[in-house]
Amino acid sequence: MKLGKLELQILEALWAHGKASIREIQEAFPEPRPAYTTIQTTVYRLEGKKAVRRVRKIGNAHIFEPIVARDVTRHRLLDEILSFFGGRPQPMMAQLAEAGKLTLADVRELEKTMKKLTLERKGESK
Repeated sequence: MKLGKLELQILEALWAHGKASIREIQEAFPEPRPAYTTIQTTVYRLEGKKAVRRVRKIGNAHIFEPIVARDVTRHRLLDEILSFFGGRPQPMMAQLAEAGKLTLADVRELEKTMKKLTLERKGESK
């Protein structure tokens, strides 16, 4: 399932709130917010993609909740991004560094995470 930027932003609002009406989703956006009808159309599109569902109706307002998990969506998005770099992380990291979005502090933090994951995996395989 491919998701556009606005769709991902709407899902972020729903992941943060759990359940929300279209108005509440719109209010989660910083100013200048997208129009109510834009959010509404996009939520309905997400419903068609089986990413969100209506859970109940309060007055005239439908309440929506996400069906797709945040971590699953992030993994899919990351795989999609990596495909632009031949499926390899190194060219992507080089691009991030060139753009000033990856610092040495980030690399050191990543190194700590990699060491921790390696130790955890060794512990699991015993």
